[in-house]
Amino acid sequence: MFKKTLYISYLIIVLLLLSIQPSQAFWVWTSDSKKWENPKYSVKGTPQEQLEIGKQYLKDKKYKMARRAFKKLIKHYPKARQAPEAQFHIGEIFDEQGKTFEAFKQYQLVIDKYPFSERSAQIVKKQYEIGNQLLDGREDRNKFIESLSGADYNIIEVFKKVIKNAPYGELAAPSQYKIGLYLQEKGLLQEARDEFEKVVNDYPDSEWAKAANYQIAVTDSKRSAGAQYDQKITKAAVDEFKDFLERYPDAELSEDAKGEVFKLKEKEAANNLVVAQFYEKQKNYTAAKVYYQIIVEDYANTPYASGALQKIREMNELENSK
Repeated sequence: MFKKTLYISYLIIVLLLLSIQPSQAFWVWTSDSKKWENPKYSVKGTPQEQLEIGKQYLKDKKYKMARRAFKKLIKHYPKARQAPEAQFHIGEIFDEQGKTFEAFKQYQLVIDKYPFSERSAQIVKKQYEIGNQLLDGREDRNKFIESLSGADYNIIEVFKKVIKNAPYGELAAPSQYKIGLYLQEKGLLQEARDEFEKVVNDYPDSEWAKAANYQIAVTDSKRSAGAQYDQKITKAAVDEFKDFLERYPDAELSEDAKGEVFKLKEKEAANNLVVAQFYEKQKNYTAAKVYYQIIVEDYANTPYASGALQKIREMNELENSK
C-alpha cells in the first residue's frame, strides 16, 4: 500500500512539472536540434538582435557567454552584415583577456572571411599594436614558456600579416623594420640585413628607410665582430655609416653613426696591428713595417697609432744596427 501511494505521488509531481513547463516556456522542444532548449540561450530572430545580446555580455565582461552569442550569429547568419562584426568582437574578447596572439588570429579571420569589412583598417592597427606588445613583452617572459608558446615566431608572423593586409598602408614600413630589428637582436644578422634592405627598397620615401639604412650599417658592424683578419665586412660597415652621414647629416642618428665609424676604425687598426705583430714575430720587419705604417697614416686618431710609430722606430734601429 505504501509503495502504491509513493508511486502515485511521484506520478502527480511529474505531471505537474510537465504541465508547468509549456506555460512558462522555460524549456521548449525544437525540431531542428531534436532536444529541449532554453529560449533564453537560443539564437535570436534577427542577426542584429543576436549581435546586441553578445555585445551586452561583452560589456558585462561575461566573456564565455559573449563568445557563444557571437558564434551563434556567425553560424546561423553567416552572410549577414553583422557576421564580421561578431567575429571582430570575438577578437576583442581575447584582447581584453590578455590573450594577444589568439586575439590576432581572431581579428585575422575577419579579413580572411570578410575582406570588404569596414573593420579592416582598424584590425590592421590592432594587429600592429599586438606585434608591439609581443615585441616589448618578450623579455619579461620565462624563456621555457616562450619556447613552448612559439612567441618568437608569433612576433614575425604578426608583423608579416600587417604588411600583407595593408602593403601600402602607413604601418607596413615600420612592421618590416621591426622584423629586421627583432632578427638583429636574436643574432640572425644576415636575415636581419635582408629585412632592413626590404624597408629601403619597398618604402624608399618612408622615414623608416632612413632608420633601416642605419641598421644595415649596424648589422654589418656586428657581423664584423668575429672577422679578425678579413676586414671586408668592417670596411663595408664604415662605408655604410659614412654614406648614411652624407645622406642624412641632420638625422638624430648621425651622432651615433659617427661613434660607430670611430669604433670600426679602431677595429680596423687593431686588425692591422695583429697582422703587423705576426710579421714582426717572423722577423719579417719589412712586411711588419708596412702594416704599422698603415696604422700611423690611416688610423692616426686611434690609440694604436703612437704604439705603431714606436714599433717602426725600433725596427729601423734593429735593421741599421746589423
